[in-house]
Amino acid sequence: MTDLPPNTPNPENTANDVVQELLRKLRQKQGTWVEWGNAIASLQKAGYKPQDIFEETGFEPIQQNQVIVGAQVYNSIETAKASAATLAHYTTRGSDVLYELRLLTQAERAEAAELTFTHKLDADEAREIAKAIKDFSRFRQLPEGFSHHAGDAVAYQAWKLARQNNDLQERSRLIAKGLRFAHTQTARKQIEQLLTDFSVVPQRPAPIPPFFRLDSEEELPRIIPVVGKLPLTPQTLKAVPLVEEIEPFRVVKFAGEQAWVALPGWQTLLGAEDPVAIIATSDRFPNPTQIQTGPVIVVVDRSHRQWNDLSYFVVDNAGELDFQWFATETELTILGKVIVIVRPRKILDEEVTKDSWQIDE
Repeated sequence: MTDLPPNTPNPENTANDVVQELLRKLRQKQGTWVEWGNAIASLQKAGYKPQDIFEETGFEPIQQNQVIVGAQVYNSIETAKASAATLAHYTTRGSDVLYELRLLTQAERAEAAELTFTHKLDADEAREIAKAIKDFSRFRQLPEGFSHHAGDAVAYQAWKLARQNNDLQERSRLIAKGLRFAHTQTARKQIEQLLTDFSVVPQRPAPIPPFFRLDSEEELPRIIPVVGKLPLTPQTLKAVPLVEEIEPFRVVKFAGEQAWVALPGWQTLLGAEDPVAIIATSDRFPNPTQIQTGPVIVVVDRSHRQWNDLSYFVVDNAGELDFQWFATETELTILGKVIVIVRPRKILDEEVTKDSWQIDE
């Protein structure tokens, strides 16, 4: 083995020094929260798990996720040339607010950040703003009187809800909200008309998303790798990698990028021509039963790309996958129809299910 030149640093030692420096800065809370988010992201890329980072620095996993995503949003609004005042404000605070803008495009994030800063909005209000902007971006044609500006997008959402509401107090609150955020005079004029027009436009309810839940052990099979067909050699047996199941859906990854998940043979799945699975969270869909938000597997049939008003679809929204229902035909590229949304099975005590004698009793 050739020795390193006298003044050449060992790459492994250099990398370890960088990691230790990041951990030290996080422990001592040095720098801004944006720097914390970037540092935690670097540590995770280096192989540190969220629990390891928590034990080393005191940053809880949920906080790690918030500052990582918030920092990514901050970096994008900086690239999109958000105002100096907005950037200065969010450099020192507001990771929870920027986190709520994560599903918007870079340009939309910048405009939304300007709105949240100008109007001093909290995280809950920022979530509403982000949803209004995202919904508004899907129009094939802009609603009469409203522009592409994020303020008009929020104003339109308030205008639409006000027209659907027959409660005068709530209607007045929504009108005031619309006037607060309206950017153009034409948008303001549309909202002001509601002060004299008290007609109510009934809201068309969205269809109920096709939620299923895995309820029994038989519906959640164990995935086992296949070695091959006899005769086999011991070396072949040893070459099969250890399978690690990722909860709550027992997703299995092998060497490479491919992964599989086993689902029951429901008829809707058996009839699908080209099904693929996407892991998401249930808050991307309406929740009529008010079940707590959690992970879901969304099964999409890529062979169905024709719009109808009775289904949810996966679409290309500014280069990102998105799930949406459309009351009217959309210009967004439909990539497939949502056929099943699977919630994980509820387990009260995971350890009990491992002991057959306890189950028998």
